[in-house]
Amino acid sequence: MSRGTRLDHSDEAPHRLLSSRELARDGRLALVRDEVEWPGGDRGVYRWFHATSAAFVVPVFEDGSTMLVRQWRYPWRATSWEVPAGTLEENEEPLAGARRELAEETGLRAERWTTLGVLRPSALLDSRQFLFLAEAVSESERALESYERDMITRRLPLADAVKEALGGGIVHATAVSALCRAAHALKRL
Repeated sequence: MSRGTRLDHSDEAPHRLLSSRELARDGRLALVRDEVEWPGGDRGVYRWFHATSAAFVVPVFEDGSTMLVRQWRYPWRATSWEVPAGTLEENEEPLAGARRELAEETGLRAERWTTLGVLRPSALLDSRQFLFLAEAVSESERALESYERDMITRRLPLADAVKEALGGGIVHATAVSALCRAAHALKRL
């Protein structure tokens, strides 16, 4: 693939939606069942989750270091090193959510923000994960949520964080992607 080549995408479904039904809901997470018909008459069923979108932030200090957070991930039954992140409030703009989460989890504020694109975490979810690079970072007060009481932070060189991401020390897929995209944007990858 040449440098200028872009991959094209389409929002046009290859099938016709026959029915859609919410099977279960808990807060802003819902299990949905859709029945579709393909050209030629074949029918199929898709089960997927409607889930909340999130913002992920890679803060980078003037010295080239970043800050990671470690928190308990209940379904994994283990802690996870990640970039600061969190779910967006209903109708919240992704950048506003990124600013809020960075301040809450790390006590950091940033003057310069660069979007690093959007990820889809799974083919079973409709949520989007918005990635940001935060620069011209300064320290302020943390404001952790009650479920984040165990969260700790660690400042380290961005290059070391990327090595951890690529080497398996960071296993959260979006954190790995965010660190790689940030390093690429800063021409450090």
